[in-house]
Amino acid sequence: MKCLQTTNQTQHQGLCKLCIIYIRLEVLLEFIFAKIGNYCTLTCPLCWHTFALEWRKAHSTVFLQLLNSLNVKEISVKIFEDFTRTWSWILIGLLLAMLLSLLFLLLLRYVAGILVWILIVGLVSIIAYGIYHCYTEYDMLKKKGATIQTIGLTAKWSSYGSVKETWMVALIVLCVAEAILLLSLVFLRNRIFIAIALIKEASHAIGHMMSTLIYPLLTFILIVICVAYWGMTALYLATSGEPLFRVAPTNHSDPGCEKYRGNESCKPLDFNASASLPCITECIFYRYNDEGLYQRNLFNLQIYNIVGFLWCINFVIALGQCVLAGAFASYYWAFNKPQDIPACALPSSFLRTLRFHIGSLAFGSLILTIVQLIRIVLEYLDHKLKDSGNPVAKFFLCCLKCCFWCLEKFLKFLNRNAYIMIAIYGKNFCVSAKNAFNLLMRNVMRVTILDKVTDLLLLFGKLLVVGGIGTLSFFFFTRRIPIENPKFKSPVLNYYWLPILTVVVGSYLIAQGFFSVYNMCVDTLFLCFLEDLERNDGSQEKPYYMSKSLMKILNKKNKKAKDK
Repeated sequence: MKCLQTTNQTQHQGLCKLCIIYIRLEVLLEFIFAKIGNYCTLTCPLCWHTFALEWRKAHSTVFLQLLNSLNVKEISVKIFEDFTRTWSWILIGLLLAMLLSLLFLLLLRYVAGILVWILIVGLVSIIAYGIYHCYTEYDMLKKKGATIQTIGLTAKWSSYGSVKETWMVALIVLCVAEAILLLSLVFLRNRIFIAIALIKEASHAIGHMMSTLIYPLLTFILIVICVAYWGMTALYLATSGEPLFRVAPTNHSDPGCEKYRGNESCKPLDFNASASLPCITECIFYRYNDEGLYQRNLFNLQIYNIVGFLWCINFVIALGQCVLAGAFASYYWAFNKPQDIPACALPSSFLRTLRFHIGSLAFGSLILTIVQLIRIVLEYLDHKLKDSGNPVAKFFLCCLKCCFWCLEKFLKFLNRNAYIMIAIYGKNFCVSAKNAFNLLMRNVMRVTILDKVTDLLLLFGKLLVVGGIGTLSFFFFTRRIPIENPKFKSPVLNYYWLPILTVVVGSYLIAQGFFSVYNMCVDTLFLCFLEDLERNDGSQEKPYYMSKSLMKILNKKNKKAKDK
């Protein structure tokens, strides 16, 4: 719908006045209304400000009609009512998620071994069933089914389900995966036992330092501060120019309004509406002035703001990893546990990190920020070249995006282990990264087994917490749990899915925070364990600091040292 002079005037009555509000959020609105695709042409006197804003799509009647059809005001009132009725029950659900996550982590010291083997057997069984299903489908389609030559390449993925080659490829992939998994269980079972022992030890460490579970809250607060500062800075930069106003008629059909084409500037304080009678005019905000030193360099300043934002976010995450690593390392290197464990391990690690390791963390964060900035530039180029039709450029751009995605993942892994080595030995980032990388490469199979076993266990934990609390909240808020006391019944809701979704998302964030601490604990204890093996030999001068269960698995013991 183009806004032409022949357009019904009642359809636009008051519409362009709303643009006064919308123009202040022009970046967001331009994205939203670009999806609708409607715009006002230069010939529309009611949309006068589009002259200099170059066909801006920021005020479509379709959008207003959409808002009216959705009854946004009525829906927002109902949503607010549901939250006021259920906020206490939502908090109870989040508290249950916190308790369940904590209980799961603490019980791992007792059930980690059984749980890991149950999950491994379950994974083997699932793959075995997949092999059986693929074989039956392949056998059924072998004689009467279509072939890949018959259907060719098609965009309908469902068509490949009737092709025997599809099931044959899936069968081969699953057989290879099953063979690798079974061979790993046979020849790498000792490393699985080590991974289980480290997981149990991590549960013991968290049990002795419960304050570490609260630290993700501090990280979250710091990230919120960084996001708020970045948003405010970006907004101030975008509105740093002087606001400009222009004269616009309220109704172009009024007599004497033909001469106003949106070219006359005005000042709200000095504007005299009676001077244009009989045409009724207004002095309306147009845009911000883009002239001046700051305005000419606005794009560069926004880029600088984005770089600072990414750097701050990466630094906050690095700070949390180093602080937690220092706390858990102090647990491992305590010879007599729990007597030698520091009383305030987390605060001591936090202060030590702030005093000695800020530069190393900032350097590691900067390297990661540069790679992320390159990825943003590549995404921008990909967006610009989407309709270019140049397959060679798209191919090279896709390869670059893939390479830098892999590089970012590798740097995150390397930085994480470098921060652990910084917390243990206090050396600079480059030395710590080199030592961590060499140590992990010398024990690559142990790293792989521990990483996969931990990921499998924590995935089960997240599913248990989120699925359990989500199911409970569903039955509660839909009033399917028979409760006689009205005080403990869910109130009648307009949208029962709203508190359920809130509880599920909150439970996931809580579980993610708890399990991220646990994952950091496992990684820290693992590096300490590898250092312990390489630097110590069990003698009185160099005793092992590992637990008795780990020494038993490795057939190690301290010769004349006190038992741990």
